[in-house]
Amino acid sequence: MNSVSRRKFLKISGATIGVAAAGTALLKTTQALSNKAAKGVQTIPTYCDICFWKCGAIAYVNDGKLWKVEGNPLDPLSNGRLCPRGTGGVGAHYDPDRLKAPLIRKKNRGEEQWVEVTWDEAMTYIAEKMQKIKSQYGPEGVALFSHGIGGNFFKHTMKAFGTPNISAPSFAQCRGPRDVGFRLTFGEDVSSPERTDIKNAQCLVLIGSHLGENMHNSQVQEFADAVGDGSTVIVVDPRYSVAASKAKYYLPIKPGTDLALLLAWMNVIVSEGLYDKEYVQNYGFGFEQFAATLQQYTPEWAYPETGIDPDVIRQTAREMERYKPATLVHPGRHVTWYGDDAQRSRAIALLNALLGSWGRKGGFYTPVSMDVPAYPYPEYPKSEKGKVDNPDHKYPFAHETITNGIREATITGKPYPIKGWFVYATNLMHALPNENETIKAIQNLDLMVVIDVIPSEIAGWADVVLPESVYLERFDDLNVEWFREPFVGLRQPVVDSPDDQKPNWWMAKKLAEKLGLGHYYPWKHIEEYYEHRLSAAGLSYKELKKNGIIRGAKQPIYFDEGVPAEFPTPSGKIEFYSLQLQEAGFDPVPKYKRPTSGPPGSFRLLYGRAPVHSFSRTQSNHILMDMMNENEVWVNAEIAARLGLKSGDYVRLKNQDGVVCNKVKVKATERIRPDCVYMVHGFGHNSRMLKFAYMKGASDAQLLTRYEVDPLMGGTGMNMNFVTIESEVA
Repeated sequence: MNSVSRRKFLKISGATIGVAAAGTALLKTTQALSNKAAKGVQTIPTYCDICFWKCGAIAYVNDGKLWKVEGNPLDPLSNGRLCPRGTGGVGAHYDPDRLKAPLIRKKNRGEEQWVEVTWDEAMTYIAEKMQKIKSQYGPEGVALFSHGIGGNFFKHTMKAFGTPNISAPSFAQCRGPRDVGFRLTFGEDVSSPERTDIKNAQCLVLIGSHLGENMHNSQVQEFADAVGDGSTVIVVDPRYSVAASKAKYYLPIKPGTDLALLLAWMNVIVSEGLYDKEYVQNYGFGFEQFAATLQQYTPEWAYPETGIDPDVIRQTAREMERYKPATLVHPGRHVTWYGDDAQRSRAIALLNALLGSWGRKGGFYTPVSMDVPAYPYPEYPKSEKGKVDNPDHKYPFAHETITNGIREATITGKPYPIKGWFVYATNLMHALPNENETIKAIQNLDLMVVIDVIPSEIAGWADVVLPESVYLERFDDLNVEWFREPFVGLRQPVVDSPDDQKPNWWMAKKLAEKLGLGHYYPWKHIEEYYEHRLSAAGLSYKELKKNGIIRGAKQPIYFDEGVPAEFPTPSGKIEFYSLQLQEAGFDPVPKYKRPTSGPPGSFRLLYGRAPVHSFSRTQSNHILMDMMNENEVWVNAEIAARLGLKSGDYVRLKNQDGVVCNKVKVKATERIRPDCVYMVHGFGHNSRMLKFAYMKGASDAQLLTRYEVDPLMGGTGMNMNFVTIESEVA
């Protein structure tokens, strides 16, 4: 059997951890040991962990030492090529600032003073604290914050313990508004990796999406191919990004007015009859009410809001129509900007619907996946209290747990107290806005455990720090990806961990055993777990271990290839007019609201990504820091001249609440509007344990003291902060 399943986004949750059946023989891990002993060059397949894309990779080990990492040519995500971050992953293994052994806090939280302990001591301490919290507050008093596939086994242990409070910042601080906007329109979200058919798009529209700087491998490869094939690119951004340099049309929009432009584009397409009439007729619901709402949003109305000339709005709208349905208005990834983000994302979904791109070649394909059965774990205990993050369903369209909702409950004790945090592979100090609120929440905890490979800022506030093996040193859960073609990927160790680090699956299993939950891990080693799941799918673990990838047969992915044109919305159609939004008291068609302005003389702070770094995770990686060891603040050239600044000068940014960041180098450029400044996220580390990255560049996160909460789904719009520029002597 080599079966494939098609995703039903409203019915199937994220990847499920499988379980091993009784009687499977234990497979002893000899890969890393044999690699260490081997002479010459060995090649071992695995998959990357520098970002969520999880590209297939080949590691080269020379005389037992890690040498280099390249893309796996069998992998449909990498196509044999890694991005700069993936290629530089070797630096994660050799990072001298890595956590080396379990640590228990010696003095006050945040003072970064520790006692080294054994793994048994650390696990005993954690389990005793968890049981005490459970006896006083119930199992729901413990919450898990997790990022990436490596957290799957910790999620399993926490569910077995009895807590439903498991969240990822990727929802409320990144992609959540996008997913909600598309679900409200099509009944399905855009998946991760995104189901964007960039390589076949004849017109690609990027709204604040920095492809080429935000280095999501397959998308960037497809973007390069599309540009090479002569596809039209339209870029909307206050900053002239790398993507903008490839565009036929670059629209330097006023920050915060993207929804005004989207509404004006849709006004042109509807009023001029440029939409895909047959598609809308067959699949649309509420189009007449939608069209009536759009009448007020003319290009002339949008001009003073956005700064975009009405003729340019019309030209770009007609350009999109020219190539429909192979026009793709990209949904973006990090979309938590201004607090109206779900409605803005819904407008992007509606624009794609007008162009007929959903389910069509060059637009959005329907992803497929290998059918790898889950592992029959015992049933999890049911929570009596329910989740803590969204009391009374204040945010009615939040289909995942809201990270900042858990933080708020930890501060207030409402609807019930949270007294324990587990933080896996996410630096909440940089991921969540307003770090003072995060610190306030931490001070209310009886236990905080951080599991990471580096001593990040959040680790400095922990009671217990558990050092994880980096991805090149460990097994992880199977990657059963949703993509344009089905495959299964394996992460396996290629070298040993250099010190007393352990893989996440081992930690989660040992903790479960300490908690008396060992029956939730009937397998003795993760390879036994693999064997069960793969054999149940009719797949060979031996083949997967050898090649790193097992690919399934290609399947239809477009409507015209036989994919059913199904929309799991209440109406069963594309909802141009949303009755469920109306019934919940929200606008059934997005409406524009002018963004908040900053204090006189201030600049809106924007932030983004660099192609050689991932969030704040990679600044201690010497290979990647050799390429970019500090960030810069982009300042409009005329503004810089007026302030007497030139490129290379150091300044400090002071936000509207008086918070001042570390000194940061100026990049004086004509490539940014005069009403905003821009920084790459993730620098300015103040953890003294990160000796190499300490205070290099400035932290945008420290300046994000204000945020607007999206009323539909609880996400935090963080482009609400304004700064002034203060001179700094280098």
